[in-house]
Amino acid sequence: MTVAVETGLWQLDAHASTVALKHKTMWGLVTVKGTFAAVSGQGEVRPDGSAVGTLTLDVASVDTGNAKRDTHLRGADFFDVDHHPEITFAARSAELRDGDAVHVVGQLTARGISRPLSFTARLVGADADALTLDAEFSVDRAQFGMDWNQLGMMRGLTTITTTLRFTRSVS
Repeated sequence: MTVAVETGLWQLDAHASTVALKHKTMWGLVTVKGTFAAVSGQGEVRPDGSAVGTLTLDVASVDTGNAKRDTHLRGADFFDVDHHPEITFAARSAELRDGDAVHVVGQLTARGISRPLSFTARLVGADADALTLDAEFSVDRAQFGMDWNQLGMMRGLTTITTTLRFTRSVS
């Protein structure tokens, strides 16, 4: 299946999009899951079919279903919301390849630290007015200054899962 996506500006539909995280803790026995309730973004599909854009997460909106844990995640041991209220991903290139596979290359910034990040997303729906991308990738939180690990309970990578729906911007 080859999908043609309309050129122009696209806006993230925050109500139809999700950004979730999961990380094993308690020495791998428990998986903590959460979502970011406040997400924004926009992109541009260029005439050559490639795309660029930015996704922004309001870190204070992290929700794991446990208020005490969420407060800890927002604090200096992890996201440090007081000094770094947003996480951003700047897509420098997104190219549709092999049917519905989208190769994404960009820069992830958390806690004021930027690192390159590339992954493959899937274009799961596209028409003249909307497109939806699904992606799952892993990040090493220690690379972003989040290396708190009491008693060695939290090892390994954090998995990020996204469903991002973009709608055509009206000019």
